[in-house]
Amino acid sequence: MKKFLLSLFTTVSFATPVLAEPEVDFFTMDATGCMILRECTDNVRQVRSIDDIKKNYPDSNFEFVAEEFNSMLVSLNKVGVMVFLGDPKYFPPGHRGIYHTVSNNFFLNDAFMHRPNVLMTVMRHEGWHAAQDCMAGTIKNSLIAIIYPEDSVPKVWRELVEDTYPKSAVPWEAEAKWAGLTEGMTSKALDACAAGNMWEVYKPTPLTEQWLRKEGYIK
Repeated sequence: MKKFLLSLFTTVSFATPVLAEPEVDFFTMDATGCMILRECTDNVRQVRSIDDIKKNYPDSNFEFVAEEFNSMLVSLNKVGVMVFLGDPKYFPPGHRGIYHTVSNNFFLNDAFMHRPNVLMTVMRHEGWHAAQDCMAGTIKNSLIAIIYPEDSVPKVWRELVEDTYPKSAVPWEAEAKWAGLTEGMTSKALDACAAGNMWEVYKPTPLTEQWLRKEGYIK
């Protein structure tokens, strides 16, 4: 998505200049891209703990997911990944969250996160993509690698994503779907990423290991 120029508005003398957001069509991928680039920030708030979630949805009970949520968030913060609650206008209809492999941030759609089970499913799913990013050498590059051999991922998860994602994305998304609905799975992977022992906890697939050795990540 191309970057947009920001217009500068000056008010009265000594007033702080105001930066206007780029003009984008809301509820589109262009709007999502603008949010990812941090050029569109209206009602986009960083999440630092489950307490931020509780404040946004005071009528929901997050106590039973607090420990796992905070565990994932601590590991994500250790490796430089920030999590944000984003205004629904920056997401296409039905999109609940997105992880960006370049900025290493992910964004949760505010319209859906009032439900604890949805919050955790999306956190685990997008967090798993961050772990896949880590598996590909470092979270600071734009590559991701599958964590498990494809044939070890239960068939049910693969079948669930085959009708939703392009064929080329299925190996990565099948894992993320599995993780999204499995308590503790993403937390464990992010712990390994944060501790720097990803390839000891999860043996890379042969192709991934070959690439990691070629690039000098594994000696």
